[in-house]
Amino acid sequence: MGAGVTLFRLGDDVYGDNLALKGGFAEYAVAPKHALALKPAGLSFAEASTLPQPGAIAVQAVARAKPGERMLINGAGGGTGAFALQLVVASGIRVTGVDNAGKLDFMRSLGAAEVIDYRADDFTRTGPYDLIIDLVARRSVFAYRRALAPGGTYLIVGGTTRALLRVVTVGALIGAMTGRLLGVLAVKQGPAHFSPLADRCIAGDVRIHLDRVFPLEQVPEALTYVGDGHALGKVVVEARTGAD
Repeated sequence: MGAGVTLFRLGDDVYGDNLALKGGFAEYAVAPKHALALKPAGLSFAEASTLPQPGAIAVQAVARAKPGERMLINGAGGGTGAFALQLVVASGIRVTGVDNAGKLDFMRSLGAAEVIDYRADDFTRTGPYDLIIDLVARRSVFAYRRALAPGGTYLIVGGTTRALLRVVTVGALIGAMTGRLLGVLAVKQGPAHFSPLADRCIAGDVRIHLDRVFPLEQVPEALTYVGDGHALGKVVVEARTGAD
């Protein structure tokens, strides 16, 4: 901490998004002050760690939805999806959740009006939807366009590099030609975009669904657990440094 840091003091509990440094799997990490916020006393470190990135994505994705629209979230059973489902349902918007069969009941419990097992059914042949938020994009832009209602919007948040490149190139062109928008959700980072969700979690309006907490030495197991599609909500890796 240098002389220019006035918000924090030694010993403060803080949380934030260290994505820019891409070095989160460590006992200690350096982060710029603008990426951090004081951790609310009502949240554990594990709970707080689920908010800065998934929470910010969910808040900004749901902000694109409008009352009366039909919305679909692909990958809705994971960390970001669990927040997004709760937020969109609270806004009174009908939402369909897509994930594997093991997460269907979980998505229903979060308020999804309809659920789809992507391994059994092709969600791009359902709908049409006014807004699609894709957290695990792997399909062609032509399939996504088919799933959109006229004037609808498809936004990619996560997925393969190939899918991302197709959306920003071919997808943008197809969307412009058909009266639809296919693009990328540019997520803004920082406390201003996740602290309001923390307040809602403390108030009980939104629940933090913490599936499992892995110790730092089990990072490979944690990544495998998430990669194999088992996580219901968020998985956390925790480094023990002598203090909680």
